Amino acid sequence: MKNAHPMMPAATHDEYAEQMFIRDFKMYMAEELDPLQRELAQTVAADAYGPDAGKADVSEVRRAMMDHEPYRWWLTYRRAGQEMMWDAVGRCVDRQLDALKTRANVEKPLGTLTLDPEFEQPPYVKALDTHLMPGGYGADGGEGDLRQGAVMDRGGAVYLLGRNGGLMNDGRGHTLASHLLEKYPDLNPQTMLDMGCGVGPSTVAVASCFPDAEHHAIDVGASMLRYAHARAEHLGVKIHFSQQNAEKTSFADNSFDVVYSCVLFHETSNTGLSNILKEACRVLRPGGVMAHLEVPFRYDEVGLWGRMQADFEAQYNNEPFWRGATSADYETALADLGCKDILVGYQDASRHTAPGGQGFSKQSKGVFGSWYIFSARK
Repeated sequence: MKNAHPMMPAATHDEYAEQMFIRDFKMYMAEELDPLQRELAQTVAADAYGPDAGKADVSEVRRAMMDHEPYRWWLTYRRAGQEMMWDAVGRCVDRQLDALKTRANVEKPLGTLTLDPEFEQPPYVKALDTHLMPGGYGADGGEGDLRQGAVMDRGGAVYLLGRNGGLMNDGRGHTLASHLLEKYPDLNPQTMLDMGCGVGPSTVAVASCFPDAEHHAIDVGASMLRYAHARAEHLGVKIHFSQQNAEKTSFADNSFDVVYSCVLFHETSNTGLSNILKEACRVLRPGGVMAHLEVPFRYDEVGLWGRMQADFEAQYNNEPFWRGATSADYETALADLGCKDILVGYQDASRHTAPGGQGFSKQSKGVFGSWYIFSARK
C-alpha cells in the first residue's frame, strides 16, 4: 500500500496484514459484539430500574454487568485490541526508525521547530498513557527522537479504521476548514494557531486551505513535534511548530486571526479545558475566530449504551476526561468570555475541504459522519 507522505512508516506485507487484522477485529467488535452488549446493558438496567432504565447510573450498571461473562470478555477484547494495535505499530516503526530519523533531516526547511528542554508536561499528560499508547503524548527519547510521532501517525490510521482521511489522517482538519469557510465566509486570516496539533495532520490540512496565512502549531510532546515538522516539510507546507502548553502560551495578546483545535479537549483535564478556552481568547485578535472540533458525541444526548461506551473510554482506554469534555456547556463558556456569533453543532465530515458547502447543523450524523464543532468571534 502506497504511503500518503514520506514520513509515514512503511509496512511490509506481514506488518500490513497484521495491522489490517487488528483494524478488522475492531470493526467486528463494533458491528457484531457491541450490539449484543447493548442488549445486555438494557436488560440489566431494566431489571434494576424498571421503567426508569434509561436513567440508570452507568457505574451501577457496569458493576452489575461484571457478573456476566460475555461482558467481561467484551472488555478484554476491547482493551486487547487497543494494546495489540500499539504493539504492532510500534514494532513496525522500530524496524525503520533510523531511516525515519534520516528522512526527517530536511536540508532547507520552510517552517521552524522550537523545542523547550525545560518544558514541564501537564500533570494529566504525565499521569497516564492516553489511548493506551505506551508513553502517551509526552514520551521523548531525547535529541532527534521522533518515534512517538511515527507511532501516533501510523497508529492513528489503524485506530480510526482509515476513516479519517486514510493514511493522511487529515479528515478532521478538512472538516474544520470547511466549517470556517461555510460559517465565516469573510474570513481572510493572516495568522492561524493550532492548539494541540499532535503530529500535524489537521494543521497541514488547514494550512493548505489558507496558504496565504502564517501558521503556528503547538503541542506538549517533543517527539510528536519533531515528526510533525518533518511531515509538514515533506508535504511542502510551511508551519512553525513549538513545544508549549495550550493553557498558557508564549504568544502575545491578540496575535492570531484564527485559533483552532481538533479533538484536544477530551484529552485535557476539566480545569485545563477552561484554561485553554481562556488562552485561545487571549491570543485571538478582536474580530478573530476560534473554532474547536471534538468527537461527535454529547453525553446528555445519548442513551444508556452511549454513556457506557463513554464509561469504557474513561475506565479502560485511559481517557478519564471524556465525560467532562462531552458534557461541557461550550456555548455558555464562550459567552462568558465575551465571544459573539457563537455556533455549536455538528459539521459533516469531509476528506477534502468543501468551500461554500452546507455541512453544519444541530444534528449529529454519527461517528465518522460528522464532528462536533463550537466556534465564535472575539
